[in-house]
Amino acid sequence: MKDKIGDLIVLQDCDNRIRAIMDKRNEGPLRVKKLADELDAFERKFQEKRDRLDLLKKDGSKIDQEIQELEEKIEKSNIKLSLIKSNKEYKAVLKEIEDLKHVKFQTEDKAIQIMEEIEELEKICSENKEKEAEIREEFERDKQEIERELEALNKELKVLDEKRDTFTHTIDQDLLREYVYLKDNKGGQAISPVVGGVCQICHMNIPPQKFNDLIRGDSLQTCTNCNRIIYWAEDEHFQKALNSV
Repeated sequence: MKDKIGDLIVLQDCDNRIRAIMDKRNEGPLRVKKLADELDAFERKFQEKRDRLDLLKKDGSKIDQEIQELEEKIEKSNIKLSLIKSNKEYKAVLKEIEDLKHVKFQTEDKAIQIMEEIEELEKICSENKEKEAEIREEFERDKQEIERELEALNKELKVLDEKRDTFTHTIDQDLLREYVYLKDNKGGQAISPVVGGVCQICHMNIPPQKFNDLIRGDSLQTCTNCNRIIYWAEDEHFQKALNSV
């Protein structure tokens, strides 16, 4: 019976390793997606800065044109002022010039603000361009590393699957069916070691008589609480079985 239980222990260990590999393999695409999302988020923010910079440059050109037009109007009004004879008309044109100069002052102030923001954004965009290249390089490097990990995991999984397939043909088929049933209905864990009289999965005490039977190892024992197949973890036979995996 110990040999049969030892076979199940080896099978459970194999299944645990397969499940762990599959979990890691499933994490791979998620890790790549997370990296891609981080890169995409940075690029979107960078693009927003570039779009803002382009818009400001267009606004700056438009305001420069407005300032030029205001200067031309002021110049024309000054010429007009020099030709006026009427005091009333003189005052009206003078007021017109003052208004134009005021608008020009406000427009120039706005142009300065735009120019300052353009300079700041150009600096940020220059820094972001370098940072984007670094982030993209890091993304490609990490992606390739994850792909190599996935390739290694797939190879390991293939070896374990083949080993498991071969191994299941040598196990007592009645025990195998019970093992599969328990594994499917007990969260993947059909077998539990018992240490110090305690089932290591459900953490419940094993009754003394059952524990004595378990130590003898001449019959199949199950946990009275979780119903999993149990074995005495301190038995050298089972320890050797685990070390042989």
